[in-house]
Formats: sequence, C-alpha cells, structure tokens
Amino acid sequence: MLARAITFALVGLEPRRVEVEAHVQSGVPAFTLVGLVDRACQEAKQRVRSGIKSSELEWPGNKSTVNLAPAELKKEGSGFDLPIALALLAASGQVPRDRLAEHASYGELALDGRLRRVGGVFAVAEGARRAGLERLVCALDACAEAALAGVEPVGVRHLAEAVAYLRGELEPPEWVPSNGRARRPPLDLADVRGQERARRALELAAAGRHNMLFGGPPGIGKTMLARRLPGILPPLDDDVALEVTRIHSVAGLVDPEHPLIGYPPFRAPHHSASTAAIVGGGPKLRPGEASLAHHGVLLHDELAEFQRPALEALRQPLEDGEILVARAAGSVRFPARFQLIGTMNLCPCGARGDPGAQCSCSAQRITRYRDRLSRALLDRFDIVVTVPRPRASELQAAGGEGSDAVRTRVLSARLRLADAPPARTPAADVLLTRAVDRLRLSGRGRAKVASVARTIAALAEAGEVLPEHIAEALAYRAPPGLAT
Repeated sequence: MLARAITFALVGLEPRRVEVEAHVQSGVPAFTLVGLVDRACQEAKQRVRSGIKSSELEWPGNKSTVNLAPAELKKEGSGFDLPIALALLAASGQVPRDRLAEHASYGELALDGRLRRVGGVFAVAEGARRAGLERLVCALDACAEAALAGVEPVGVRHLAEAVAYLRGELEPPEWVPSNGRARRPPLDLADVRGQERARRALELAAAGRHNMLFGGPPGIGKTMLARRLPGILPPLDDDVALEVTRIHSVAGLVDPEHPLIGYPPFRAPHHSASTAAIVGGGPKLRPGEASLAHHGVLLHDELAEFQRPALEALRQPLEDGEILVARAAGSVRFPARFQLIGTMNLCPCGARGDPGAQCSCSAQRITRYRDRLSRALLDRFDIVVTVPRPRASELQAAGGEGSDAVRTRVLSARLRLADAPPARTPAADVLLTRAVDRLRLSGRGRAKVASVARTIAALAEAGEVLPEHIAEALAYRAPPGLAT
C-alpha cells in the first residue's frame, strides 16, 4: 500500500515542498530510505522504528520503502522523522491517508516516541500556508512559532498523540499563544560616564542607521558604548519582525516562549570567527552572524583582530543588504541589512592616543596593524570616532542621560527622515563640494557625509541641512589616527 505525507525542506531560508512517499509490500522485512538524504535523515530509520514500537503501534513487518521527493533536492536534518513515521503508519493502514494529506508535519522523534522541536518551524509553516495547507503537526512547544506564519498548529507531545488525532480519537493539547516581545533588559546608556562626543555619535548612528567605528586606548568604554546601541533603537515593525524571526528560526535560535523577535537583534561574534560563520554558508548553507543581525546590530569588538577575509566579505552586504552564498551544489541568498559597529585600538600595544601611556610600537608595526583593515572597508563606516580616556572627575560624576530619552529622539528623527528628509541649502552644498576636493573624499564618502548631515539636521528638528550640519558630519570621517 502507498501513502504520502507532506513536509518541507529548507534551502537557505526558503521552504521547498517534499512529499514523503511510503510503500509497504510483502517480502523480506527491510526498511529502505531514499531521496538524497543526509546522515541525520539516514539515522531517522532507527528513531522512527523505535518511536513507532514505543508508541505501541505496529511496525510494518514487510518490506518498507520511503522516498523523499523530489529526489534531486537534498534533505537535511531530523525534522523529517515525524512525516516518515506518519507515512509508514498510513501505508500500513494505521492512519487515515485522507486525513494525513490535509496536514503538513515536521519534527524529530525520540526513541520513546516523544516529539522534539527542531529549527525552522516558522519557515516550514510558511511553506505549508503557501501550499494551501491549513494545519501543521509539530511539537507542542513549537506551536507559538508555527502560528506566526498564519497556519493552525497541531501540537503534540508524542507520536501516539499525533496518530490518535489523525484517527479522530483525540483533540490535540491546548497551547498558550505568547506576545513574542520579551527580551533581556537592554543595557542603559546612563551607565556611561563622560564621553559626550561618543554618546552623540551613538545617537546619530541609531537615528540614521549608520555604520560606526570607535577607536582609542583599551579600557576607556568603546565596547561599553557599542553594547548600548540596541537599547536606544526602536522596536521592529511587524513585517520586519517576521523577517528577522524567519532567519533565527532556520538557525534554531528562536525562544519557544517568545518566538516573535520584535526588537533589533544584536550579534557580537568573537574575533576568531571564520568567514563562513560571519557571512553564512558551511556544509548546510546556514545564515551567518551578518544575517542573524539583519535589521539589528553586528558588533565587531577588536575589529583589527578579525581575519581579513572575514572582514572583506562584509563589504558586499554593507552595500547590498544581502549575501549571496554560492557553492557547487547551488546558491542561496540571505538578507543582511545590519549596522556594523567596530571597536579597535589605535596600535598593537594599545597605548597610542593615550596621553598617560607611552606607545612602544615601531612605525612598521603600526603600518602592519593598520593594513589589516582595507581602505575600502574603512570607507564604509559613516561615523568614525577616536574615543579619549575620560578624566577622573567624569568617572566620579553622576550617570548621563538614559536610553529611554535618547530612544524617543531617535524615533522622532527616523520618522522625520522617512516622511520629509531635509534638503541641503546652497551654502551646505558649497561646503560639501569644497570638502570633497580638500579631504579627497570618494563618491561613497561624499554620500555618507551627506547622509550623516541629514541625520544631524533631523535630530536638530531643522527643516534644511545647514553648513554646520555638514561640518559636524565631516568631523566624523576617519581621523588621522585611524586612516590607512
């Protein structure tokens, strides 16, 4: 007897329909799994066999063949366990085939038949909705994530519950929808003492979605400032939140209790991260840190310590907002529209730029250190700030303005930039043109100065971009201490 179950394979972030065909016939008992499956899928034979027997269901004792179609599409992961088990049970007459055809299914089976949640449930639920399927059988703790895609999740804890539901003998357990907006309390900007210029630059970066680089001696608060940027960013719109949630779902990083990621994500990989870890790829073509920071912040602490290929790979997504990962077996696109925030010392020993310390680096060593960052990468930073060491009186003073007040101004400035961005006055145009010649700005550099100047005008609630706004924006171009 032949039966089919419907599930979806993930190619990058896109769900592709997969029909799990099970055929049970008389012959020497055997279980064959075909359809270009990976190691995790091949191991499903043992999990499915044990799960069916542990559920006190009858294992098809005849020759069983399971095909995952289309055969040219590679199937990866353990999410195919549940549809394989249900297809086998339908082929052996233990589950109604017509009821199974009305549902998509996705999940991993434990040896005792329990259903485990796996990554990518949101993307699979989206695929089910596009295919015209209204219900998805999945693990109970994945129901909130699946419901975000607009399908009706059928949450079950055990394979026996899934079979009883399909037979019409049992209603699935109830699940409690969550608001999806929970997150860890953001770090407050009020913790920063002094550093008024750096705080101003941070506010500009938040309002205009600008890339920013902090340079200076160690221990002066560069990383502390950078980690407080998410706290002054406004929440994500609903459509953007779903887009971000899809990426994190495929990566298996969604919180089951609060699946919707409603706030800008923040990613801070270690400087030893590989190129594939940053931009995505690997054997299974999964999103990297740049895509996980989509519509959020990607912090590269100690920027000059990252591998140069990993840094240079960020140049394309910084311009295009997406990453194309091409391999011999195929290519996938990952969205990657993020804010890049970097911190670095001005020299290998870290004393350069600190009046209270003596730099021990030779000129050749400093040159090699700066050569780790290409001019093309530095040119993509809208705002570059050299952070000084704070004075003792500043460290003893009370905390500065908190993140809530700054976030309010950031949101107002973003609305003004979206509705009616201020235009430059003739005097501002003259100053910008003169700066291009004197400072030897590239075309990209000119555009970034103009963009930062618009943000400055929006924060000042000015109707036009004035020369003083251009002058402040020019002050945020790469200073001599960071120029290559």
